[in-house]
Amino acid sequence: MNAIDSAGELTAYRTPTSPWVTVGQVGAALAASMGIGRFVYTPVLPLMEAQAGLTPSAGAALATANYLGYLVGALAGIVLPALVRSAAAMRVSLLILTATLALMPVTSNETAWAALRCVAGATSAMVFVIAVSAMHSTLSGQAAHLSGWAFGGIGAGIALSGLVVLLLRSMSTWGSVWWAAALLTLICTLAAWTLTPERAPTAPAAERRRSRTQGHRRFSALFISYSLEGVGYIIAGTFLVAAIDHTAGSFAGSGAWVIVGLAALPSAPLWASLGRRWSRPILLVIALVVQAAGIALPAVADGLWPALISAFLFGGTFLGISQMSLTIGAHLQFPRAVAILTTGYSLGQIAGPLIVAPLLSDGYHLALLVASGIVLAAALAAALLTTRFRQRATVE
Repeated sequence: MNAIDSAGELTAYRTPTSPWVTVGQVGAALAASMGIGRFVYTPVLPLMEAQAGLTPSAGAALATANYLGYLVGALAGIVLPALVRSAAAMRVSLLILTATLALMPVTSNETAWAALRCVAGATSAMVFVIAVSAMHSTLSGQAAHLSGWAFGGIGAGIALSGLVVLLLRSMSTWGSVWWAAALLTLICTLAAWTLTPERAPTAPAAERRRSRTQGHRRFSALFISYSLEGVGYIIAGTFLVAAIDHTAGSFAGSGAWVIVGLAALPSAPLWASLGRRWSRPILLVIALVVQAAGIALPAVADGLWPALISAFLFGGTFLGISQMSLTIGAHLQFPRAVAILTTGYSLGQIAGPLIVAPLLSDGYHLALLVASGIVLAAALAAALLTTRFRQRATVE
């Protein structure tokens, strides 16, 4: 047993008295790591451009640094599976993530910002993989909507971070937003502190070998789809607020991000509930097509209402897409599916800003159209899953 396992041994395998305890703990962990820790950068980006002199290309570079760190964290979950079952690894990651947010206003050096965002990305990925793996392990056999509500923690974090920016942008500086985000992340960290990690696999070796031979082709299609979604979604997730700022005003941009979070909060349980009646792969294709339309909308129509509708469609689909993709991966019984899919997603997120960086000199509209096209390609890949796919009614 290594040191990390020993540190978390006392709490690693306590079973909550109610599945809603797990839902709350996973939701808090995802709110901290993703909703706030990663996505607060989206609404604060226009403030950093206006107040800290950050250029669009430098903003894209900071986003790429975060996604590179996310890739490192996701890969760690593949090559060091013991980390995914470690309470100590999750706690340390959450504390480091909080520190990186608090340190952002301490410097104005872009290299230091990039380093902080890189570390934030690595810790975000570690917390995400640990929390989602714990959710699939603990809530296996429970009602499908429970995992959806846990994923809704990301939407809650996004809404909180957007609300913070909306309240502080007119009365304070960009640095205050980062400090407020650090405080919110710390609160969520405390709420997630006793989350029970995933148990070590207990299936016989022969059974595990058989599971590796099942569903490889479908998993490949899922991996391609989810990786492409990472490309398209992150372009919108990074630049949507800035694009709306340029066409509908700064208040609309910050307000749109709040709408993204509010729409995301109930979206995952809604998609999960629909998955009990209809095929998840078909629902995944539908969600991807709707998201593509939402991303393209502010690029083809100016004004407040297109911006708000775009935010609603984007917020209402991206968590459902992640939740359904990871659940399908678990259903296919592919080893370490969450970590592998998260790695593909993070590779897509690294590629996204790099792909559109040459297009940003003339604004964000063309970048959003490219993102929309990539998400449509993800829908085509997901369509390959719709043939001969049978699912269980409960969460895997």
